[in-house]
Amino acid sequence: MPNPKERAESYGAVAISSFLRHWTFVIRHFAAIIFLGFVAAAIARINVVTLPDRDTVQLTIYNSVDLTLVRETRHLTFRKGLNKLEFSWANTLIDPTSVEFKPHTHADEVEVLDVSFPPRVANTLEWRINSEFTGDVIVEIQYFTSGISWSADYVAEAARDEKLMNFAGSVRVNNRSGEDYENAQVRLVVGVIRLVEEIAELARRGEEKDKAMTDLLKRKSELGKQIYSRSRLDRAAGVAGGMAMEEARKIVKEGVSEYFLFTVEGRDTIQNGWSKRMPSFRADAVPVTSYYKFEKERWDENVMRYYRFTNSTPSQLGNEPLPDGAVKAFRLVSEDHLYSFVGSTSVKYIPLNEFVELELGPDREVMVKPSLTEWQKTDIQFDQRGDVKGWTVKETWRFEVQNSKDIPVMLDIRRNFSGDWSLTTAATYEKVDAAKVKFVIPLAAREKQTFSYEAVTRHGTSATK
Repeated sequence: MPNPKERAESYGAVAISSFLRHWTFVIRHFAAIIFLGFVAAAIARINVVTLPDRDTVQLTIYNSVDLTLVRETRHLTFRKGLNKLEFSWANTLIDPTSVEFKPHTHADEVEVLDVSFPPRVANTLEWRINSEFTGDVIVEIQYFTSGISWSADYVAEAARDEKLMNFAGSVRVNNRSGEDYENAQVRLVVGVIRLVEEIAELARRGEEKDKAMTDLLKRKSELGKQIYSRSRLDRAAGVAGGMAMEEARKIVKEGVSEYFLFTVEGRDTIQNGWSKRMPSFRADAVPVTSYYKFEKERWDENVMRYYRFTNSTPSQLGNEPLPDGAVKAFRLVSEDHLYSFVGSTSVKYIPLNEFVELELGPDREVMVKPSLTEWQKTDIQFDQRGDVKGWTVKETWRFEVQNSKDIPVMLDIRRNFSGDWSLTTAATYEKVDAAKVKFVIPLAAREKQTFSYEAVTRHGTSATK
């Protein structure tokens, strides 16, 4: 007969065995419930269709607010009745609350019933779409993203005599959005658009949007709608292949703010993490003037070099305004097309028919040497206490100018005066404003010239009443 110790051990083993059988049953049933839940979720998503590759894509980039409006077209095959369509934005800066779906063909037979965000499926939304027919449909997906920016670059290649130049523009697009965009058409917004908050902040934060956020998204949506409805670039949405655009680039001035829409010709692939430089235009034989300025108050002893031209049809340009950008200028110096670097600068937005001056930096081959040869203080007047109450200053200046280049140049020398002044000189000059004049002097290749002027300035009671 078992002793008490053996009986206790036997009862303990039975209890442990019973406990393990109970929790094994519970765990198995709990696992079955979880499994059935996943099976149910999977069954619920069996009819979900993932979006196919894009046919076309259009990027409208707003630099000032780190905002890009994306419009894609895709071919989808619908069956009659209910269709489920999935859109994912994982690892991108796409704003999911801005995503919209619109059929281009069979628009009266395809209807979006609702949009949902499936449980346990991250960064994904699902459209439930009712179709009245079976077949192919061209649809448009549009949304906002951040992380895409642009900059403009220009190259001026002047002929040896600097009377004509080839002028080319390109656009550099930087993509840090997390998404590749193949065969993309690029549109640039020139100007500043003020929004409550940048879309990048919305895309990076997953928190609930308050009323301010809702208002912001509404404003962005309205902005997109105005661009769609007003721009003549958008009128030809293609039935056979997506968005057919006009060949000529245009500028569209919108009413939301002071900005312009600039479309880059052609299409290209904009890969994530890459910067893409795309040719924008090229104009040959553009009339240009090589121009030089001297103004001591602005540039000390330096003579500044300029290229001057007009963005107009007679100048072989004028097809479109030119956005802000950086300019590099070169000059042909030999018959075998060797170019020398002239200088670089930046330009602001250049409208049609606008006169342009490119400031290219100091040039050591054009010299201006002013010399004060005579100075007199005369007509001194005193008040009753013996203090000076009026006087006149007479200055005589002599200028030596020299062009060391092998081509002729045009030199603009500006002089500033204060008070009541007058000028006497044999040289021709033009009054710029009440305190400034300019002498415009043509200089032949390797030519030296001199000219002089006498300036009389009256002060105090000596000034002309």
